[in-house]
Amino acid sequence: MRRLLAILLPGLLLLTACGGGQPAAPEPTSQSAGETAKLDSLKLTENGDKKAPGVEFTKPLEVKDPTIKVVKDGDGERVKANQVADISIVAFNGKDGSTLEDTFPKDPEKLELNDELKAGSAVIYNAFVGAKVGSHLALAVPGKAASAEGGAAQPSQLLVIKILAAKDAPKVLDKPEGDAVTPPAGLPTVKENDKGVPEISVKGVAAPKALISQDLITGKGQAVKESDTVTVNYVGVALASGKVFDSSFTSGKKATFPLNGVIKGWTQGLAGKTVGSRVLLVIPKALAYGDKGQGDAKGDLVFVVDILGVK
Repeated sequence: MRRLLAILLPGLLLLTACGGGQPAAPEPTSQSAGETAKLDSLKLTENGDKKAPGVEFTKPLEVKDPTIKVVKDGDGERVKANQVADISIVAFNGKDGSTLEDTFPKDPEKLELNDELKAGSAVIYNAFVGAKVGSHLALAVPGKAASAEGGAAQPSQLLVIKILAAKDAPKVLDKPEGDAVTPPAGLPTVKENDKGVPEISVKGVAAPKALISQDLITGKGQAVKESDTVTVNYVGVALASGKVFDSSFTSGKKATFPLNGVIKGWTQGLAGKTVGSRVLLVIPKALAYGDKGQGDAKGDLVFVVDILGVK
């Protein structure tokens, strides 16, 4: 389902956003949307949290608009805005009922019920917020006609989603918090300017023979895994020139991304570090952008990374 969430859900958000979305329902009431009568034939047989429910529905299932509703109420607490819901999903071809994917035996997916989701798809947001933990939601996604460029037609899809748990989203810090660390000699030096932005000096620093990952501040929060998505502030310089080539501090916006989706020096250097930490990374070019580089990010690179949140 990591593939389905990565591919299907963003496309659905665009579809529902373009369709105008639904007005926000008074929270915490779960709100159905779309052609809900098309889901009246759906019958579920509960099989626990680690096995998909038995699902029966009249085929073919065709909808013109994204359609969602709670088809079986749970008995847990109601899901609240700004929480993170743990969900499992089984997806079906709406035309013939064949199973496309089943995530129930795997670790739950996480869906953040934040303002970004609310703005992008009030349809989905309003259905989850107010639903009870343990509930099953049915989401019917319209099919696609064949494109003029030769793309094949896609049938509608039916997703049955179980809400396994919901908890408040992890706090994102504004700045690093923890115990200051004195780094060993020979590394780039870091000082904050009067605006609190770290400035890196690489004068006299030798090229690294291996990745260096050195705490400047050790946070007391959750440890980061390679599979996590992190929220950070950072500044990067080229070791050879000392020139800043990228900085989230310049835009004033924290950066959020999957840790396994960046250069290897970041993935390897930040895994195991804790939220609240400020980390100095000295990265050989082989673990950065290689011989060709990327713009001004050429050769060996140096970063200061503030780990502010993880999910």
